[in-house]
Amino acid sequence: MEVEQPAVLPLQRIKEDDPLQDLQVEEPPLKKACTGLGVHAAPQPSPAPLGPPGDCPHTRRPLAASLVADRYLILEQLEGSSLYSCVNVHTQEDLVCKVVSKDATSLLTAHYRLDQHPHVNSLHEVLLGDQLVYLVFPPSHGDLHSHVRQRRRLREAEARRLFRQMAETVLACHDQGIVLRDLKLRKFVFADPQRSELKLETLEDAVVLEDPEDDVLQDKRGCPAYVSPEILRSHARYSGRAADIWSLGVILYTMLVGRYPFNDSEHVSLFAKISRGHFVVPECLSSRAKCLIRSLLRREPSERLSAADVLLHPWLSREERYSPPPPSHHQDQLVPDCVPV
Repeated sequence: MEVEQPAVLPLQRIKEDDPLQDLQVEEPPLKKACTGLGVHAAPQPSPAPLGPPGDCPHTRRPLAASLVADRYLILEQLEGSSLYSCVNVHTQEDLVCKVVSKDATSLLTAHYRLDQHPHVNSLHEVLLGDQLVYLVFPPSHGDLHSHVRQRRRLREAEARRLFRQMAETVLACHDQGIVLRDLKLRKFVFADPQRSELKLETLEDAVVLEDPEDDVLQDKRGCPAYVSPEILRSHARYSGRAADIWSLGVILYTMLVGRYPFNDSEHVSLFAKISRGHFVVPECLSSRAKCLIRSLLRREPSERLSAADVLLHPWLSREERYSPPPPSHHQDQLVPDCVPV
């Protein structure tokens, strides 16, 4: 079957002065799915058969029958993810695969720098073709967004254990000169069936800084619910690390409360709320949890904690035993009011 060679298309701009012209929408909110910003993100390249590394034939097969390097059978794209499921046809091992254009050097560099980190998905194998690169990873056991949606909200003991792992991951990235940009719940997946260990699924959209001391960025990436106020300003330059910390605050709030701190069905109204920086923290949360949330969701980037300071916060230093709740089969996506921890 003859198929055109895929190409990575540039984002289409809304207006020249639109501050969100590069913003991508990927993760649906817990209550209402993202419908887009009028911006079309670049489509993910589809897998193509691949011979030995360096050989990328033009003949391509249907997705369900794409055989890469005579070893990996590429199957369907995972729901809510840019990864494909795949199987090693020789060992029958289940894996996942990300297909990127050959010029995605920043992604590869980021993964190589963090490949030994316990909370970053490790590269199982990298296959290089003429046009595409195939990154093969171990499989996961569900993502954190789906977990929070299913549980409606997490109790502080579980949220603390998971959030500590996320903060450690963000610190490691920042120390290696990597800014994540599109940081959100769905980017974290579970490494074990018990859902106790997290890992960052991929470093897609991450930026490897040329100068680790200079994290000033100008392009805009992210899901609307997670973007920081400074990103919404027209032609704004912003600190990438501080923007990551804001996203961490959104993640923590959502885990503990079960809804986003800034939420609206209309993006214009949503961005206005984010720009004002006003949100309500339920009284049922502990004082230390409320303190950490407010320390992360500071409207002024310079007032936010650094990733290193987050790990020193009293809420994270508190140790307590966590017992997973019994399995729930409730699939209602609507989040109830906050209940006592």
